[in-house]
Amino acid sequence: MNLQAIKEDRQGKVPFEFIRDIFKDSDPILMAELSGSIYDKERQIFTVRLMGKDYIVKYPSGEVLTKNENKIINSYAIKTTLLRYLVNAKGIPTTGKGITYKEIPGGHVYYSNFYERTILKLVEIYGNNMDLFIEDGQKLGAEKVKMGDAAYRFQFLNNIYMTFILWRGDDEIQPSGNILFDFNTQYYFNAEDLAVVGDIAIAGFEGHGNLPLWRGVYQEEDNN
Repeated sequence: MNLQAIKEDRQGKVPFEFIRDIFKDSDPILMAELSGSIYDKERQIFTVRLMGKDYIVKYPSGEVLTKNENKIINSYAIKTTLLRYLVNAKGIPTTGKGITYKEIPGGHVYYSNFYERTILKLVEIYGNNMDLFIEDGQKLGAEKVKMGDAAYRFQFLNNIYMTFILWRGDDEIQPSGNILFDFNTQYYFNAEDLAVVGDIAIAGFEGHGNLPLWRGVYQEEDNN
């Protein structure tokens, strides 16, 4: 028995069930309007775009499936993020202005956790391989922007955009990076949510829009 997997599964299940209870009691038409999602009243499904791919969210169950492959998504991280986006959406359009995590309300409190979980992970993956960063950004269809030594802005969700920035290291300094969120992000996610958003975004960036089949919160599916 994998006790760590069970622990992670429970950690993901509680917040998912909490937001699902709010989701099922919320007006689907209003959620669609405020989140920029498509809602099919007859089929009772939302279509939400995540990392360049469409996902189906069933109402009121909160079940999530890939649109094209019709595969059920079991990842609590992905399911909870999609439901929180729909429930919390305030209808604020993207602004084109990027802000740091610290500028998100409450971000300064959780910054060390966010930095270790997301920014350091981004640097570990791409800091010494800028060519791979550029290649993955191009394959994702991200917009190259003039920041750092290389940077890409991309659509995370319908109207939520993020920017990954990297600086090369040399003999004296280590490579570094940062993650920016469009100013409107704070009207959809709080600071705690964005740590998970960062995890999903990095995985999607690496996978050119494809996300891993996480079994629990983050643990990958055992296909054996």
